[in-house]
Amino acid sequence: ITAYHEAGHTLVGKKLSGIDPIHKVTIIPRGMALGITQTLPEKDSLNLTKSKAKQMISFLFGGRAAEEIIYGDITTGAGNDIERATEIARRMVCEWGMSEKLGPLSYEKREGPVFLGMQYGHTTKEYSDAKAEEIDKEVFGIIQTGYTQAVQILNDNRDALERLTEALLEFETIDGAEVELLVNGTTVSELRKIRDNK
Repeated sequence: ITAYHEAGHTLVGKKLSGIDPIHKVTIIPRGMALGITQTLPEKDSLNLTKSKAKQMISFLFGGRAAEEIIYGDITTGAGNDIERATEIARRMVCEWGMSEKLGPLSYEKREGPVFLGMQYGHTTKEYSDAKAEEIDKEVFGIIQTGYTQAVQILNDNRDALERLTEALLEFETIDGAEVELLVNGTTVSELRKIRDNK
């Protein structure tokens, strides 16, 4: 399940142009994570575009989408992914003015000390209950679109999903160059030969 989960993140990340390059994928547990798909930015970025924010949501849902496609069921393994995706969608709507329906307004204010660009503390809502319902619908719509995109990518590239999963089961860790080969059609037996010749 973990191999399919990480392969799902990886494949969605490779197929979306705005996601930072995949650096490494592993199914070796670390801390609370059963596996990790690690991206590495090519350059420093202080801003996040609306299109990249949407793609990050799809990327985060790649693991859960893969579980559902392969097993027809889902696990708790996507809990942190869902939390992060929901936070991005909520901030798009409530802080960053990225909702066409609700406009470029700030609906929530984060209070607390600022440390390294992050704000801690609690958020203050500055809207009515009726507006809260609109916000919830908009956040849900962004999440649903991201999840649907992840499912579509995985269904359209099922062979690559299987190759990535097989490679993770055999090698446990694969790097960005190997991910590129596998997504573009290299088989696991061919990858084994490449590794043996290094």
